[in-house]
Amino acid sequence: MPTTTARGAAPQLIQLLQQYLQGPSPVRVRTWDGSEAGPAGAPLVVLRSRRALRHLLWQPGELGLARAYVTGELDVHGDLREGLSAALRTVRESGDAPAPTLADKAAALRVLARLGAVGPKPQAPAGEVRLSGALHSRGRDRKAISHHYDLPPEFYALLLDPAMAYSCGYWTRPPGEQGYGLPEAQRDKLELVCRKLGLRPGTRLLDVGCGWGSLSLYAAERHGAKVTSVTLAREQAEYVREQVRERKLEDLVDVQLCDYRDIPGGWYEAAVSLEMGEHVGDAEYPGFAAMMHRMLRPRGRVLIQQMSRGANAPGGGAFIEAYIAADMHMRPVGETVGLLEGAGLEVRSVDSMREHYVHTIAAWAEALEGNWDEIVSLTGVETARIWRLYLAGGGLAFQERRMGVDQILAVRPDSDGGSGLTGTLRDWYPECAAS
Repeated sequence: MPTTTARGAAPQLIQLLQQYLQGPSPVRVRTWDGSEAGPAGAPLVVLRSRRALRHLLWQPGELGLARAYVTGELDVHGDLREGLSAALRTVRESGDAPAPTLADKAAALRVLARLGAVGPKPQAPAGEVRLSGALHSRGRDRKAISHHYDLPPEFYALLLDPAMAYSCGYWTRPPGEQGYGLPEAQRDKLELVCRKLGLRPGTRLLDVGCGWGSLSLYAAERHGAKVTSVTLAREQAEYVREQVRERKLEDLVDVQLCDYRDIPGGWYEAAVSLEMGEHVGDAEYPGFAAMMHRMLRPRGRVLIQQMSRGANAPGGGAFIEAYIAADMHMRPVGETVGLLEGAGLEVRSVDSMREHYVHTIAAWAEALEGNWDEIVSLTGVETARIWRLYLAGGGLAFQERRMGVDQILAVRPDSDGGSGLTGTLRDWYPECAAS
């Protein structure tokens, strides 16, 4: 049973935490009254006010913690990712501990009441997404995409590489080796995609979910492809159109601001979707796969780069749903392969790039911290803290294999079963950085 004999809020909270975990606390705690308790050397969690606990009382678990962190009521001194890792490891190890009894919960509530943590429900941060309408209706999807992607392009320019590639890079060398970094890894990813698709001058390419145009512009400039670039985010469409004009690519790149379900035309020789499929939804994915099949001519190729989750992992989670990618759905990669083949496509290659995302996110996080003041001035401190938490948690999820990312290459066979694929894997994987 928890007690209130220890002086100060921090010792009492550590006692409650150890009671809940049935073991040692993974963190040290400092509270608003200046008291501090917990294992020496553990990540230090700072509770700046009682409202941090109030967020957790009204919304227990991941979302309550996220709200407290985003508002600045809770902070972590030192490496945020290390703190998250320690907390998750302890929760996993305590999985067999008996659940708190009703008497335990009542006693804990009395302690929290004495600490002044019980009170009105705190207001959710402004950056929390608020959606309405039917799940994955066109209007709701447009609002969900706008919430995350319609930040100022200047923000993404501070975070990403010069090509503005907002997807996993392909690291052909260790980070930092001979100056190799994020710009080179993203260029190598774009080159790898173009080689897998067999692009050459005049190839008609459909880029579904083109983002800030990194692949569309690269495919047009380096390979002479004729690209239709599709995005649902207005800021992205305007940015890519401006880049097309500046680079004099009007004859090669056509930017469409529309839903993937409304893409006109078809008969493309190649199609690509880089980390857009996660936003499609579970029930809607067969229709997305059928659209990709329909847009291709026979022997046309499609490359899907998409995040996945482990068979027993939850995927995005409450924080991602509330702040980053509302209505996002991930599945194990094998299920995605089955859905693509169910649409009539023949899957020819699946490449896991999980470790590559660990490097990519680490580079984004380094850029976030290095440009912190400028990013805060652009977006506000709450949005900056959302991204700090997002990148720390995301990098950890890929490192611990709770999430993955894969490139899936498929083809629409012709009526005789011909794929049109020639060559070997060696044609795809020479040292891209030397090209």
